[in-house]
Amino acid sequence: MTAFLIQYMAPIMFGALVLFLLFGFPVAFGLAACGMFFGFVGIELGMLPPALFQALPLRVFGIMQNDTLLAIPFFTFMGLILERSGMAEDLLETIGQLFGPIRGGLAFAVIFVGAMLAATTGVVAASVISMGLISLPIMLRYGYDRRVASGVIAASGTLAQIIPPSLVLIVMADQLGKSVGDMYKGAFIPGFILTGLYVVYIVGLTFFRPRMVPALPPEARTIREANGDSGLPSLLVLVIISVAASIGFKQWYLGQYPDAATDELIVVSMFFGVALAFVLAVINKLTRLNLLSRMAERVTFVLIPPLGLIFLVLGTIFLGIATPTEGGAMGAAGALAMAMARKRLSWSLLKQAMDTTAKLSCFVIFILIGSTVFNLTFQGVDGSKWVEHLLTSLPGGQLGFLIVVNLLVFVLAFFLDFFELAFIIVPLIGPVAEKLGIDLIWFGVLLGVNMQTSFMHPPFGFALFYLRSVAPKNDYLDRITGKSIAKVTTGQIYWGAVPFVIIQVIMVGLVIAFPEMVTGALDKAKVVDMENFKMDAPEADPSNNSESDPAKFMTAPGPATDSPAPATK
Repeated sequence: MTAFLIQYMAPIMFGALVLFLLFGFPVAFGLAACGMFFGFVGIELGMLPPALFQALPLRVFGIMQNDTLLAIPFFTFMGLILERSGMAEDLLETIGQLFGPIRGGLAFAVIFVGAMLAATTGVVAASVISMGLISLPIMLRYGYDRRVASGVIAASGTLAQIIPPSLVLIVMADQLGKSVGDMYKGAFIPGFILTGLYVVYIVGLTFFRPRMVPALPPEARTIREANGDSGLPSLLVLVIISVAASIGFKQWYLGQYPDAATDELIVVSMFFGVALAFVLAVINKLTRLNLLSRMAERVTFVLIPPLGLIFLVLGTIFLGIATPTEGGAMGAAGALAMAMARKRLSWSLLKQAMDTTAKLSCFVIFILIGSTVFNLTFQGVDGSKWVEHLLTSLPGGQLGFLIVVNLLVFVLAFFLDFFELAFIIVPLIGPVAEKLGIDLIWFGVLLGVNMQTSFMHPPFGFALFYLRSVAPKNDYLDRITGKSIAKVTTGQIYWGAVPFVIIQVIMVGLVIAFPEMVTGALDKAKVVDMENFKMDAPEADPSNNSESDPAKFMTAPGPATDSPAPATK
């Protein structure tokens, strides 16, 4: 029996952890308890040194001193302040009016606002609950199918999982030992492609199931001109001016800085175009020229502040001006400024946001400490070698490894959320992926897209629970129309999520098939040809025997310009 335990300690330990989790034991304490128990067993069996757990305090202090993890409370606080200051409500109302005249307009508005909230908050719960409270009653009022309404709200809220500044990408970068900024750059394009796939699905419904996604009736379109016009031509002209100015500024900037990176060009030119549109709207407002319609003015003043916040956070990170932690701090300060400008900042709001931020941060840190205890013992019993041998011996090489790992993550996502998956699974499979020659940034983004399904899986998806908490559980009278509105059942929420889970699985396949959508946004490392590497050094003067002169080694070095730089070609 002892020999059996020694030989199979790693798989037994992993199986015991799964058993702990299936019994519903808290994840953080389950990880720590499993690690401590099998650590003591290993010590008793002579597999592990008695001093094993002396390394634990240093590991815990290492977690506490990890600057990268500071970004989590900053981005959480920023998202909560924005959500409770009414930004989501203003966005949904304005974009809903903008897209309202077309079929599926409200669904398009929810997807667009979900992407905007994802790029400013990074918090799934805040996005889903906000859109559920604001847009679900409107969609039900005007005849949207309950499955479509539920699915699009839950799916759009989970975009905060993959679109930077996502919390899961911060954790993923930390666990894989990679830069958070690179992880953000890699996830940017896949996040918005996934948003586009959601839009394509709704467009398909407008053609094949139009009754499920009706347009807003004329009486519901409240942002109109005095003569009844929609005001869209004025908005279109403003967009054209902004885009043209952005392109022109990009060309000028490229002329001034020919070596500017692509992401730098995109960020700077977009910021210039957006800033110009805002300035024109402000001038129109102050001078009362009435050159812009109500719709154009409303869209500008509602959209530009969040876009400015996105630049403040992501733009500074992408340009290398700020680290993700510093970007999160600036985002939190920007969110407070936006709430103050809207006159919605109060002590009550601050207290609620800080309380929720502290709870989520403690939740993450406790899981990380638990996973550290588990990994300490698991590594000690050669669990990493067991996992490596298990996964590298799969048929198909890299592709076989990717298929098995993604299936494993997809199945575990039925029971675990993304934090638990990131802290339990990623430390085990990350080293194996690196040994197989897989780019870890690409691998982290791929896992992030896959883990996004953990919020959408019936029956345990957290986004579905968030939506269930705010969706009407009983029939009610609509306060606007006075009509009786039927309740939203749990089954309708689950069935509404299924098409979007399928879309997310398709996105996983696209990331595997087209890795350039992740790696293309990353800075290419400069390769030095070591075969042709040369170093030019001045010839030694035989008459000056400086080797015996100790004073030479005690003098301070001169300026960097005094030393010839190595020539490479």
